[in-house]
Amino acid sequence: MSIVKINVLTVPEEQREVLEKRFASRAGTVENSDGFEWFELLRPVEGTDQYLVYTRWRSEEDFQAWMEGPMKAAHQRGGEDAPQHKPAASGSTLWSFEVVQQAAPKQG
Repeated sequence: MSIVKINVLTVPEEQREVLEKRFASRAGTVENSDGFEWFELLRPVEGTDQYLVYTRWRSEEDFQAWMEGPMKAAHQRGGEDAPQHKPAASGSTLWSFEVVQQAAPKQG
């Protein structure tokens, strides 16, 4: 079964719009990766300043290949002369899970 990676990003309120715009302009880098299955950016509604970045992958190897390839390149894009953006998140934690059960809506 698949694996799930959830990146927990602590985002101050004044940086929320910046974070969401950066994700919106990421140009599909993850969607074209081998083994990629799903992505969601989850905005907190109340009681927390933590966004959840949910991705599902066919395998740990596929996730690691994306981390070392397209993800790394996207975060290093532009080189030394490119303008450097201040991170929108003030903290980040990566959670890892194996999918052991899943369900989808019944087709009626």
